[in-house]
Amino acid sequence: MAQRLSLLATLGTATAALGACAPGREVPEERGQTAVYQGVSTILLDKDLVSFSVAMTGAKDRADVEAYGRCAAAQYALDQGFGFARQVRTIVTKKGRTWYGDAVYLISASLPEGLRTVDAEVAVTECAELGIPGQ
Repeated sequence: MAQRLSLLATLGTATAALGACAPGREVPEERGQTAVYQGVSTILLDKDLVSFSVAMTGAKDRADVEAYGRCAAAQYALDQGFGFARQVRTIVTKKGRTWYGDAVYLISASLPEGLRTVDAEVAVTECAELGIPGQ
């Protein structure tokens, strides 16, 4: 009888332990991954309107992809002799583990009107400190 009670107690403990292994919420794929910046494609849409297509893996969320586009725009503005950029729009998509950003910026020599302005020199410095390439 003692063996039977011991067996039942063991089975109860095992069942409780298995119940604790039940799936909970999913762990994001990117958790713990290092960002890999896969390059920037630049298209001049007009004399001061530029499109930047970026791709990366290991992004935590869309903000990482938007930051990559902003860094590309800031570096491009400096390379072209401009000091500022203004974000017009950014579209972020994800396919598999790769994130894509399609960003359009207006570049200018003086601070443009709008809420999403970028001081190119400041942004390039911040991007370098964060390890985000501009090209």
